[in-house]
Amino acid sequence: MKKILAFAGSNSSTSINHTLVSHVASTISDAEVSVIKLTDYDLPLYSIDVETEQGFPNDLKTLLATIAEVDAMIISVNEHNGTISAFFKNVLDWLTRLEYKFPANKKVLLLSTSPGKRGGVSALEYISGFLPRIDADIVGSIAFPSFSENFNSNEGTIVNTELSEAIEKAVTKLVS
Repeated sequence: MKKILAFAGSNSSTSINHTLVSHVASTISDAEVSVIKLTDYDLPLYSIDVETEQGFPNDLKTLLATIAEVDAMIISVNEHNGTISAFFKNVLDWLTRLEYKFPANKKVLLLSTSPGKRGGVSALEYISGFLPRIDADIVGSIAFPSFSENFNSNEGTIVNTELSEAIEKAVTKLVS
């Protein structure tokens, strides 16, 4: 059975990207899926000086080991000022310092949502361009616009049929 890791690139306690990635993960029945919060891993702001003086944080090693154990990942990225958040960039900086090609040979489904009509598409474009350079196999990249209009938070369901079908198709490709 395939192992899948799901997480959002956000450090917000009310992250709609975490809500989305958690929902998508909950729809998968033919794989072992774990949802984590990156905020559970204490990583200081990356600096070569910090790396040189203190080495790699234990939480980084734990996160890398968690990623190494899975076959695939679902990542939902949030957008700050037209790119990924500084928080997620910091996580990526640390991961690539410890193991540059940490997602090598892993299938990755990328998602992004926002309250606006673009659905975090700029952040999604950034991460869609970056991850293949470090050998991730991107099987889908879906912007989920206008989160509150397309997702019913009370019921935990996607109400936009087209988005729901696109995600279902991408998940099928991820799991196959």
